[in-house]
Amino acid sequence: MPTLIIDGKKVAVPEGSTILDAARAAGVEIPTLCHHDGLEPWGGCRLCVVDLWQPGWDEDWFKLVTSCNHPAKDGVRVFTKSARVVETRGVVLDLLLARCPDAPLIQQLAADHGIEETSYAPREEPDDCILCALCTRVCDHLDITAISTVNRGAGKEIAPPFHEAPPDCIGCLACAEVCPTNCIPYETSNVRRSIWGKEFEMLRDPATGQAVITKAQAEFFAGRGGVPGEYFETSDTTKRREMAKKFVSLQILE
Repeated sequence: MPTLIIDGKKVAVPEGSTILDAARAAGVEIPTLCHHDGLEPWGGCRLCVVDLWQPGWDEDWFKLVTSCNHPAKDGVRVFTKSARVVETRGVVLDLLLARCPDAPLIQQLAADHGIEETSYAPREEPDDCILCALCTRVCDHLDITAISTVNRGAGKEIAPPFHEAPPDCIGCLACAEVCPTNCIPYETSNVRRSIWGKEFEMLRDPATGQAVITKAQAEFFAGRGGVPGEYFETSDTTKRREMAKKFVSLQILE
């Protein structure tokens, strides 16, 4: 069980933990944008950088590492608010503020680091996409791969193939739900749902009329996991009511 020191606090964490895990266990806050506990660490946004020292190095030698994917090793010392860590995060947020000047999350993070406006030329046609790739990664994680990053440089963006309605999309909304800046638009109702230019029919609970999931989503998970299609035809509310009735009807054996 590795034991390390983070901002002067000693913390022991299970094997396989990252520095970010250790910091959270120690109650030390490290900002992140591209990290999600349900996905593999990516280290793309660079906002979670920390200064690291490990045994065997000179006492005054430190290395900047991304805490989300750097392993927590025994004996290391971590500094999350050193001058160059704060400066590095400031540069990242300055650039993000130029790309997404109207995104409330970026505005708040930048303000927390003393940046009220970007020192770079703002993007001419800004949106709130920070290219964290959480949406594409969760889509890949579900084995759907309906969207991806396309183009390079200033023209890089998240999009379906050829900017057309993606044939593989099942309308699950995982990409929109995981987006930290809420920049993926969609519309949903008890009858229809639309996202990425694609329309979906909703399955509705016959008992309550409540929309459950899209028909495409039900077919996808039923086909992949072997779950009976009927399972998706009722809402969680109806399932709980039916289970409650079964428990009430059970007899207690002496």
